[in-house]
Amino acid sequence: MPEETIEIGGKTFEVACQAGEEQYLQAAARMLDAEARTLIDQIGRLPEARMLLMSGLMLADKTAGAEDRVRLLEEELVAARAELDRVRATPRERVEVAAVPAAAIEKLSELAARAEALADQIETSA
Repeated sequence: MPEETIEIGGKTFEVACQAGEEQYLQAAARMLDAEARTLIDQIGRLPEARMLLMSGLMLADKTAGAEDRVRLLEEELVAARAELDRVRATPRERVEVAAVPAAAIEKLSELAARAEALADQIETSA
């Protein structure tokens, strides 16, 4: 079982952990250290047990807040999925676009050809 050296609030601790869990231990130690340093900056020197207790409580408070936020987001996700399912289940309205009659297309093509011919005449005379 590997032993890791961690620092919390300026104090060094040797902590054993499962193989492969070292990075998680170090990450947790950094979080606890940040809380301990905040306490030390605000209050000053504290007994080790008090510093660890207060730091742990501050982290627990942050964790509880994060869990509340996750729960709310999960509820919003469930509601959004239900709305999406409802929208998908709603029959879609069919929209039909009227087709342009062939005679109109033919007339427009004829007008375009005449406009091009006039443009050519103007260009050559200019």
